[in-house]
Amino acid sequence: MKNILVTGGAGFIGSHLVRLLVTTYPEYHIVNMDVLTYAGNLENLKDIEDKANYTFVKCDICDVKKVAKIFEEYTIDSVIHLAAESHVDRSIEDPFSFAQTNVMGTLTLLQSAKAYWNGNFSNKLFYHVSTDEVYGSLGEEGFFTEETAYDPHSPYSASKASSDHFVRAYADTYGLPIVISNCSNNYGSYQFPEKLIPLFINNIVNNKPLPIYGKGENVRDWLFVNDHVRAIDVIFHKGKIGDTYNIGGFNEWKNIDLIKVLIKTVDRLLGRKEGASDALITYVTDRAGHDVRYAIDSSKLKNELGWQPSLQFEEGIEKTVAWYLENQEWMENVTSGDYQNYYTNMYQT
Repeated sequence: MKNILVTGGAGFIGSHLVRLLVTTYPEYHIVNMDVLTYAGNLENLKDIEDKANYTFVKCDICDVKKVAKIFEEYTIDSVIHLAAESHVDRSIEDPFSFAQTNVMGTLTLLQSAKAYWNGNFSNKLFYHVSTDEVYGSLGEEGFFTEETAYDPHSPYSASKASSDHFVRAYADTYGLPIVISNCSNNYGSYQFPEKLIPLFINNIVNNKPLPIYGKGENVRDWLFVNDHVRAIDVIFHKGKIGDTYNIGGFNEWKNIDLIKVLIKTVDRLLGRKEGASDALITYVTDRAGHDVRYAIDSSKLKNELGWQPSLQFEEGIEKTVAWYLENQEWMENVTSGDYQNYYTNMYQT
């Protein structure tokens, strides 16, 4: 029996993880703690909300008293911390919010875990989920490894780098049992449509412009979200305390090439003529501090714990596009803001 606190469990990656844990481990009690900002959507978890081993709690990770109370009320013995502000463009506009949530929120959780566990760290774990963006930018060659020095370039990546350092500091200073994973760009179902793939799918469907930064030559490694949460599951159960694991999809794509794949896939599934949406591509001024290339070496995770991606990008993007096309009501609820009524209807009436 474990009582696992998952923070940010109503978000994109978090909801996939919560579903996996609730359905795979009926003997575990999964406590989903989310403040339900714009990116938190409980509709993502409608299929498991009545499970006996699942509890949702609305709480801001920066609320010191309430977080401490949750640890006590649910006798939390494990934390998987995903809650974060994560959109780079938003961080450029409002860096203070990112520092507050990503740094002070993580610190609140660390302090609460330390205080509640009170030195009894047997069978306890604080698992911090981070990003490859903390490593900075690569040239045309090379990969991020667990030994790569941190070199964040945006307020978002700087806030995540800081939170990583606090997690390691609590391990070194107080002996807190921790593990960290750094992942590449995720894609899949239930992703809030400010991120590239769902945004562009929706824009292609509605014949809206597809804004591409610079010349579209920035390279990203793409990880199917279901593969990511499988990796989290493996690391949570088998990872070495104090270690870091990089999670990548082995799928490097230039932004412009990725977008052309999206256009081709959406047009085909909608029965449009090939190339019908090519004219939607619109080049815009490049993002400030835009990292050129990310690429992750996941060999440690594969060699030590046996994880590897389950599918290639072409298959994953086909599944992803099909899901968004089949779930237009979900997309409409999200883009209109109507999804935010779900919490009120379910939990406050």
